[in-house]
Amino acid sequence: MLDNVRKHIEQLIALYEAEKAENQRLREELQEREETGATLRKQIMELESEIQTRKLTEAFSAAVPTDAKAKVDTLIKEIDKCISYLEEA
Repeated sequence: MLDNVRKHIEQLIALYEAEKAENQRLREELQEREETGATLRKQIMELESEIQTRKLTEAFSAAVPTDAKAKVDTLIKEIDKCISYLEEA
């Protein structure tokens, strides 16, 4: 009877140690996954920021030629006026 109780206690201790080791392994795996998740979230934020920057750059680069053309046209008109004033003088 006492031997049976000892065997059961030893089995319970062995099961406890196995579960304890499994618990520790799972905690370590969870920590690794959380770190990976944090790294990936940071990378996602950086990429979203880069996308936003590129969108703004494209928007401005699309607007610049039109604005630049308008400025050049204005300058050409002013130069034409100056030339006509010089011709009159």
